[in-house]
Order: sequence, then structure tokens, then C-alpha cells
Amino acid sequence: MTLIGQSLGGHTAMLLAAAHPALVKSLILIEAGPGGPTPDLPSRIAAWLDNWPTPFRSRAAVQAFFGHEAWAANLEEREDGWYPRVDRDTMIAAVTELAAHDYWDDWTRITCPALVIRGADGTMPEHDHRDMRARRPTRTALEVIPAAAHDVHLDQPERLHAAVRAFLTTDAHRDVTEEQRANRDR
Repeated sequence: MTLIGQSLGGHTAMLLAAAHPALVKSLILIEAGPGGPTPDLPSRIAAWLDNWPTPFRSRAAVQAFFGHEAWAANLEEREDGWYPRVDRDTMIAAVTELAAHDYWDDWTRITCPALVIRGADGTMPEHDHRDMRARRPTRTALEVIPAAAHDVHLDQPERLHAAVRAFLTTDAHRDVTEEQRANRDR
């Protein structure tokens, strides 16, 4: 299978590919990687969540605050306005362990071809993006999507789809996955 994940979902996909290489044919990470440790990440996420002007008065207010109408789909309407469906403490707990150390050893154990996409204005450090290919030079493709922040899929969906499509149809991708298939069949 091909796994694709963004942010925390990308990190989870990366760990699955490292732990179960026979299951993953290719990996696509968007604004996700093995970097760290990042001890201030939980407090940054908490401050971001605490900055939300909840309840939002309307869907239009949600869109104005986040910059994308897709965010309104993640909120629920109550009598006095719109609220996040995510539990703040659960979200912070989910990133606390991840922020405690790096996952470079996991990254280097991944055997499938990988595409790592970074928004040009995103939160993924440029040096982490480069280091991912440096540590797996023959199986890692890099892409930077211009005019995109952390939510590349919302900021530049057409460019994201084009990058994914190009990666999945490259000869290098096919050669690597054919090699994996042959090794599994032995």
C-alpha cells in the first residue's frame, strides 16, 4: 500500500513504514518528518489552541480566522456558536511524547521509496527536509510547494496532487517497488 499523511498523520505513517516495511510500498509525507526533539511543541500547540476565539459566531468567522473553509467542517455548532471537535488536552498529550525525542533511526529503517513534501512557508524546518534525503539518498524525493504553509493540501491542492502523481508514476518509484516485491517473494 501507499501511505500518505500530513503533519501528525505523516509522522504516524512514517512510524508504520519503519515498523512494518513489508506492508508499505511507498510513503508520502507532507509537512512531517523525524526531526526533534522539540520540547516547546506542546506549549506552542496549547497556545495556538488557546488563541482560538471560541465560540466562533459563524462559519464565516471560522473561515476568516483560519483562512480556509475546510476548518469549519471540523467544528460543531452549539446554541451559542461553533466549537472545535478536538479535545485540547488530548491534542497536547498526542504531541508531548513525539516532542520528547527524534525519530531519525526510524526514518533510516524505512525501505520503501518516499516523497517528502514541505510547504515553502510551512513549519517543517528546511534542514530537516534536506537531511531526510541525505540519510536516504536513493529512496527519498523532496518537493517544496510554493505559496503553501503547513496545510499544503488546503493552500495548494493542485500542486500537491501533481507532486504526488509525478512521484507515483516515476521510473525510480516503480524500480524500487519492483525490487521490494522481488525481495518479499524470495
